[in-house]
Amino acid sequence: MTTQAAIVYPETDGMPLPDGEFQFPILAKVVNTLGVHFGGVLGSRVNGNTFIYYVEGNPRRSVSPDCYVALNLPPESIESIERNNVYLLWEVGKAPDFILEIGSESTARADLGRKRDLYAELGVSEYWRYDSTGGDFYGEPLVGERLVDGEYVRFGLRVEDDGRVWGHSEALNLDLWWTDGELRFWDPVAGHWLLNQEEERAGRLAAETLAESERAARQASEERANAERIARQASEARLAEMEAQLRRLRGE
Repeated sequence: MTTQAAIVYPETDGMPLPDGEFQFPILAKVVNTLGVHFGGVLGSRVNGNTFIYYVEGNPRRSVSPDCYVALNLPPESIESIERNNVYLLWEVGKAPDFILEIGSESTARADLGRKRDLYAELGVSEYWRYDSTGGDFYGEPLVGERLVDGEYVRFGLRVEDDGRVWGHSEALNLDLWWTDGELRFWDPVAGHWLLNQEEERAGRLAAETLAESERAARQASEERANAERIARQASEARLAEMEAQLRRLRGE
């Protein structure tokens, strides 16, 4: 009797990231920024350049988005992703809610065609494409689409007078901005830009430095006030002593 070998779903195909020198810094910053934002949100998972397997039993049926966000996942789905280091669609139970592809010379055609069709088939709620060049790869800097009856329908994006392009992601409840080639995320509820880990660390260090400076200034002010109080008390004591001596001289 033979035992069927366990099916392996590899974490990597052993190939480097296409256009990695161009794509990876952008990919890393996007994944890091969204990872920080959703880090404390229960049931959320943010990752990028990892495999999503979508046919059980067939390790050849996979796709690797530049960035995905899955929300409202039960604990067992999170455990599956962490245990396997890949996204097994049949175990996780749902497709990611948001996928972003980053335009590059060798990936743009697939992003506009094969991948777009597959994401719709898998039920990815929103599919966004970001072109840092402003349009060399996708023909436009930023596109967001939502799934309606199995087909992607574009979000209406706004173009500012200065050329910045932005739109709102319903899945993330964030605004995506193409600004001078960079992709930024705006939180309309909190009213601020999302920061990545390095920016948050720099902000904390700046805040800590300011707080330490303010503490030192308060301490110096308190020390000056204390010194002035001691000097005033000494002056008042000396004046009282002189007045007492003067009264003794007068025989009072």
